[in-house]
Amino acid sequence: MRLIFAGTPDFAVPCLEALIAAGHDIAAIYTQPDRPAGRGRKLQPGPVKVCALNHHLPVYQPETLKNEAEQLKAFNADAMIVVAYGLILPASILTIPKFGCLNVHASLLPRWRGAAPIQRAIEAGDSETGVTIMQMDAGLDTGDMLLKTSTPILPDDTGGSLHDRLTTLGAEALVSALAKLESGELTAEPQDESMATYARKLEKAEGAIDWRQPADLLARKIRAFEPWPGSSCVWGERKLRLRQVTAMDAPINKAPGTVVRADSDGIVVATGSGQLRIERLQLAGGKPQSVREFLNGHALNTGERLN
Repeated sequence: MRLIFAGTPDFAVPCLEALIAAGHDIAAIYTQPDRPAGRGRKLQPGPVKVCALNHHLPVYQPETLKNEAEQLKAFNADAMIVVAYGLILPASILTIPKFGCLNVHASLLPRWRGAAPIQRAIEAGDSETGVTIMQMDAGLDTGDMLLKTSTPILPDDTGGSLHDRLTTLGAEALVSALAKLESGELTAEPQDESMATYARKLEKAEGAIDWRQPADLLARKIRAFEPWPGSSCVWGERKLRLRQVTAMDAPINKAPGTVVRADSDGIVVATGSGQLRIERLQLAGGKPQSVREFLNGHALNTGERLN
């Protein structure tokens, strides 16, 4: 098929690579403009642009698609594939390709429409998630579903590990969906609006740990927000990032945030309900460490408060 591909971050790259490997004709790549990054704040291309240039594909980086209709028509594409592009597609563009615009969304729609479906699924304690190939319409992730594939959310999954697994699933599902679409084997399924949930965008402030919350919720949040925005608390005047924890259904008789035990097995902290055992952490400016390594160089005592 002759395709237009629109995407920007790492999540979209496996989909583009899979389309190229499957022999599809990529007429154009649309990706967001280069953004400042690093200490020097120099303009840096996004991962999709880097991939496209490596394959000698034409790249377009408009700030908006409002004036791109005529250009998109000129590509005479069978479909436009949209994967974490980051720009809204005007309604006038959705019907330009023969088969319209298809989106690769990292959830089992209609659950977790929106910007952060991977992290919100872990945070909510979902047992599974997956990828939905969706026919785009004018709403926010509201289009008809063409194909779904699922995966369990494992007890040790983080936002990062689940992201990586879903990129592979998404690429495989996309190639399969296009083959079935071309042969007329796909049947569009409307979403059940009564089952819809919204995955709001992640905010850096969400990484601040509130010890008054239950231990199981804190553990899910810490896994969900790894690697970004991360989960941190304050010990004295120093910031501690928690990288690996386990929720413990144990009785508490200490104020939330109080260190109940600190030894090589973990730093156990009282929460609003239950206890949280910290197993891996990182001081601001330092490297991630096991609790054993951390306590070898720092005196953190029972009864101290983490804020």
